[in-house]
Amino acid sequence: MRTPKKRNSKIWWTGRDLNPRPPPCEVDWDSFREWLFRRYRWRTARDRFRYCLRFHECLLRGDFTALLEMSGDKRVHVMKALSSLSKFLGVYDYFRFLVRNYGLKWTNGGGDDLIIARLTRTVDEDVLKWVRNVKNMVSDYAAFMDFLVVTGLRYEEAVNSWNLIIRLSRENGLGQYYRVENEILEHFRFKSLFIRRSKKVFISFVPRNLVVRIATFKPLTVNVLPERIKRRGLRRRFGDVREFWASYMTKYLRQPEIDFLQGRVSTSVFMRHYFNPVWISDLKERTFKGIRMMLRELEG
Repeated sequence: MRTPKKRNSKIWWTGRDLNPRPPPCEVDWDSFREWLFRRYRWRTARDRFRYCLRFHECLLRGDFTALLEMSGDKRVHVMKALSSLSKFLGVYDYFRFLVRNYGLKWTNGGGDDLIIARLTRTVDEDVLKWVRNVKNMVSDYAAFMDFLVVTGLRYEEAVNSWNLIIRLSRENGLGQYYRVENEILEHFRFKSLFIRRSKKVFISFVPRNLVVRIATFKPLTVNVLPERIKRRGLRRRFGDVREFWASYMTKYLRQPEIDFLQGRVSTSVFMRHYFNPVWISDLKERTFKGIRMMLRELEG
């Protein structure tokens, strides 16, 4: 990694200055691109590099005014990109100073705003109806949509899991991933795929007959299904399926259990040090009860 240029040998800012100057450095874009792709997944690295190309001057000039005028989602993406750039350049403390000084937030709104947005947003069709429409219009992905509903995985996680089941089945190594006796996919055994920096998943309960069915299909490419759905005039609602799974499972599971199965391990003392699904003897039974009811409703 190329060392950023400096105007002099002195430390340019200690973090205690009241009026710090912009960082005296230039960006080696080739080295930065390589750094991003080593550190993040391909799509994340690509997006952060693109945003940095457009907005790096905000960091180098020490002026985040442009970020204040952006929509919430775009502002968060730009902040993440500039955060990565500041770490690469060794000026992360200065980036944090700018975020604090401009009163920028890492979320699109407070918890109350998120709840209100969910309560007031208009949905033209329920999630299961959307799933049925996708299965009818893109019938060769019907089994994948069932898998998505059963697991509540993020879309990319579901694709990775689907492809891994198929590959290991062909190699007679599915037992490395799927525990038949417990009907559990053990994602944690493949950390590079499923244990990421901010998005994780550890296990999923999946009926044996669905895993056997998946093994007969071909691997999937991440972008193909979303594009086919778009061409047929349907919205892409994979995130809504995950949200539906979590909400539906409240009938059968406790919140820590739902969080664990969807890969959300909070920083609470309980979740970090005391929650252990091994001690919950009926977790599988209750999860499968919820899965059976969801599939029954999906069939209409």
